[in-house]
Amino acid sequence: MAIAKLTLSVNADTIERAKEYARRNHTSLSKVVQNLLDDIAKDEVKNDPLLEKLKNTEIPDWIKQLTITDKPTPDFDHKAEYRKHLEEKYGL
Repeated sequence: MAIAKLTLSVNADTIERAKEYARRNHTSLSKVVQNLLDDIAKDEVKNDPLLEKLKNTEIPDWIKQLTITDKPTPDFDHKAEYRKHLEEKYGL
């Protein structure tokens, strides 16, 4: 992820308190601001009404019946199966 510089205008007292907070938590002020902005973005996504609607939507039984297993087979070679499929389909 690329790092970009940002210029902010903040009250001097707030900056000093934020620097002290960063010092107490053994981090940089930049990291504190980064974490704050990340939290705001996560909350924005978490409170998205469309996502809330999707979370509360019940999965129909016919879709649940399509699921064979809830865990993948650890020794299944997807590439080999796909190669076999292509050989059968195209006669390679």
